[in-house]
Amino acid sequence: MKKRKKQTEVFCPYCGRRAVLRPITYVVGENRRIFDPDQMVYVCSAYPACNAYVAANKKNLRPLGSLADGELRNLRIQAHRALRSLWQNGYLSEKDAYHWLSGKLGLPEKDTHIAKFSHYRCKETIRCCEAYIEERREFEKMGRRMTKSRKEGSHDTKGNRT
Repeated sequence: MKKRKKQTEVFCPYCGRRAVLRPITYVVGENRRIFDPDQMVYVCSAYPACNAYVAANKKNLRPLGSLADGELRNLRIQAHRALRSLWQNGYLSEKDAYHWLSGKLGLPEKDTHIAKFSHYRCKETIRCCEAYIEERREFEKMGRRMTKSRKEGSHDTKGNRT
């Protein structure tokens, strides 16, 4: 006879109550656009008074991160968008972007998961990604100016073309 795996115990970091496993529709409703209607989430047992929840892994039902209230969930979405822009704009591969971020935040790669991030780490992720993109754009502008000046030709000090 197979032993049934014990469900992970998850507690809300905001109110300390136990979180319970529910379908995503429990928190977003039936009529809302859902990316995956089969997604399960850990929801604070005080929901809706305490609006904290986190998605669960489909295979093993472990939480993908820590429970988050609306403000932190929004910051995590922004942090994911900022990081995703690094590979969508062709600057880094997804794997390299996470490796780069782990170095920037001083975290081991295994802990570099935005679903585990606090407000501070989300804000740092957004700031670092925006700075990286700005740096790359400035670098690309300089490269275009240098290429343009090479195409125009160089001149010696007497004004003669070389």
